[in-house]
Amino acid sequence: MNDTVDIHKAAGIIIKNRKILVERSKGKDAFVAPGGKLEKDESPVDAIIRELKEEFQLIVLEKDLEEFGTFYAEAAGSHNAGKQLRMDVFMVYNVGEIHPDNEVEEIRWISTNMPDDIEVGSIFAHEVLPRLKELDLVD
Repeated sequence: MNDTVDIHKAAGIIIKNRKILVERSKGKDAFVAPGGKLEKDESPVDAIIRELKEEFQLIVLEKDLEEFGTFYAEAAGSHNAGKQLRMDVFMVYNVGEIHPDNEVEEIRWISTNMPDDIEVGSIFAHEVLPRLKELDLVD
């Protein structure tokens, strides 16, 4: 890992029936956890609260979030070649009804036993899901 972070994102873990929610945005191939890039002068907590409202019409308060970890990886996609990604990940509690909004094309609830037809972002596939399994939070 280099010392430069090119892209800073916040992501949320929403668990239901021992599976986590992932979404695929329009025009994208990979499924990712709800969340997105931090805006200028925005904290990771503020970013995940904003993104959950934009993507799923969820009203989440800071008290509904618990830090899960900070992860680093090379950013995905050819337009991000060589860029370093930092992702602050939060457990999200007290989630109401999920209503995907206009930028979300598809949602899935997945466990560590993913079907072959789904590509999940590397941080969740290689770091988050195995840790959730180890903590006995997902199947």
